[in-house]
Amino acid sequence: MTVPAARSRAARFIRSIGSFLKELLEELLGEAVVTLLVCFLALSLLLVLALAFVWGWGYSPLAAGGVGGAVLVFLAYGGWELLRPAKPGRPGRLARAATATFTVAALFAAYAWTSCNCS
Repeated sequence: MTVPAARSRAARFIRSIGSFLKELLEELLGEAVVTLLVCFLALSLLLVLALAFVWGWGYSPLAAGGVGGAVLVFLAYGGWELLRPAKPGRPGRLARAATATFTVAALFAAYAWTSCNCS
């Protein structure tokens, strides 16, 4: 027994709409999960860094300030290495590490800032 062509087209059309809605729902749920994860990670990372600084300040203000300053200088060096004009030769390990750290921190901060209403 064969199915008439009109019924077959209607069934394909309905299946295509269902497939589209399923894919749309999966993408929306995936984006929601990623956004919640980034918000949670951003807030928890900020809280852990603040607590570590306060704890370190209680033991040794000089060491806590020195480590905080060293981290900021390292990130600034990574940004400078990333944005300065290229010079001949290979960059050193420290320059590559600083650039990678700055890039990850900047991407993480940009995504958290734009996608998360937790700020």
